Amino acid sequence: MAAIYSLYIINKSGGLIFYKDYGSAGRMDTNDSLRVASLWHSMHAISQQLSPTVGCSGIELLEADTFDLHCFQSLTGTKFFVVCEPGTPHMESLLKVIYELYTDYVLKNPFYEMEMPIRCELFDIHLTQAIQKDRVALLGR
Repeated sequence: MAAIYSLYIINKSGGLIFYKDYGSAGRMDTNDSLRVASLWHSMHAISQQLSPTVGCSGIELLEADTFDLHCFQSLTGTKFFVVCEPGTPHMESLLKVIYELYTDYVLKNPFYEMEMPIRCELFDIHLTQAIQKDRVALLGR
């Protein structure tokens, strides 16, 4: 069973710009992935406003019985979130690696338009390698 079920990248406006499914069961169609991204963007924004802590950056971890959702928000407002098996370790560091790949292969791509869906082959290749490396590291523990 895969430790990581799916990866989402949402732009600062709440639009889904990247979605990748890594699970073998329960694959979502395009409309469902758009709904999940939109719902998460809204929940994240509401949590920032309702938090009693000053300077709260929103929900970083949502734990459920059957999955965990880890979120990283960049300074520009782009959100990266991973849905994974409950208790999967080191997802925060994986999200930061994914963010670095995003900055290296998407933002530095002269053909990429900001806030638009990500269609970058080098990003896909390096992302797959990072996910596979993380899976191997998890199996070795």
